[in-house]
Amino acid sequence: MRGLILTSNQKKLIQYHLARLKDRRPEARLEAINELTELGDRDALPALQALFETDPDISVRRAAQHAGRLIYLRTLKSSEGE
Repeated sequence: MRGLILTSNQKKLIQYHLARLKDRRPEARLEAINELTELGDRDALPALQALFETDPDISVRRAAQHAGRLIYLRTLKSSEGE
């Protein structure tokens, strides 16, 4: 998504899911990670990295790492194609 012009709704959706990464429930954090992966905006990478480094739940840390890798590789490919 980086490099593309985001609509106001897309920006709001990304911000919503970024905020959900701070939810106290691991299930909510995992859902937010999945949604951010689908959206694929690399602005989510710093938040995913922080979650990977600090979250007390191992499944959340693993999901954040996987999502960050997918988003990074996807944006890398799209920037090479420009």
